[in-house]
Amino acid sequence: MMDQIAPGVFVATSPVYLTTTTIVVGGGGGCMLIDPALTAAELAGLGEWLAACGLRAAVGYSTHPHWDHVLWSRSLGHAPRYATAKAVTAAGRAREALLAEAEATAPGHDPAFVGKLAAVPGQGPAIPWDGPRAELIEHDGHAPGHAAVWLPEAGVLVAGDMLSDVEIPLLDVAAADPLGDYRAGLDRLASLPGIRSLVPGHGHVADAAGTRARVAMDVTYLDAVQAGRDAGDPRLLGPGAAWLRAEHARQLATTRPAPGRRPG
Repeated sequence: MMDQIAPGVFVATSPVYLTTTTIVVGGGGGCMLIDPALTAAELAGLGEWLAACGLRAAVGYSTHPHWDHVLWSRSLGHAPRYATAKAVTAAGRAREALLAEAEATAPGHDPAFVGKLAAVPGQGPAIPWDGPRAELIEHDGHAPGHAAVWLPEAGVLVAGDMLSDVEIPLLDVAAADPLGDYRAGLDRLASLPGIRSLVPGHGHVADAAGTRARVAMDVTYLDAVQAGRDAGDPRLLGPGAAWLRAEHARQLATTRPAPGRRPG
């Protein structure tokens, strides 16, 4: 099922991790596919939906180099697939792990298409294509080279794995400053003017008020982690959130200040 959230902007949500796919319609029926996901059958269905609507994939974009955001299918054709240069490098280094993770959770993907990305060409902060302006908001908050897509004409922010209503902020704990990186990325997204619709990588689409609420919830969570205390975050509740509670414990252990030092 596709939901149209703005003129020419559609979102499909997989039942697996509530993973979203965003489709932006451009000129001549060409489309930008952002983070197409998640199962092999769902990608085949996406190709069928495009064909039934007289549309085609003109360009693909991956917001960051995690397995569930670097997928593709033969049914989507051979459009160029972009990510930031840093994300492309990270995906190349982790290719075997990406393939293993995809096969473990969503078997059946063609390995030839998993993680095959190229750096966004050009010097500007936008994806070059025949369609609405698609600006890149790059940061390292969740993964190296993570970059949301901002569609200013539609007021749509495709945030990647940020600002979710079902997942806590998941830090790149291997980074030198996981909390600082995440706060910087959150600040960049929150400062965008005129957000009318927010598409998280996992979860539900939000309006302007919902976006502000998610920013506040994420800031509260980051403050708790920086202080080395439990967050009391509603996203950590329920039997299905056991893996998030494990991630929260890992983030607390990884980012906790050394004894005798105040949080910065």
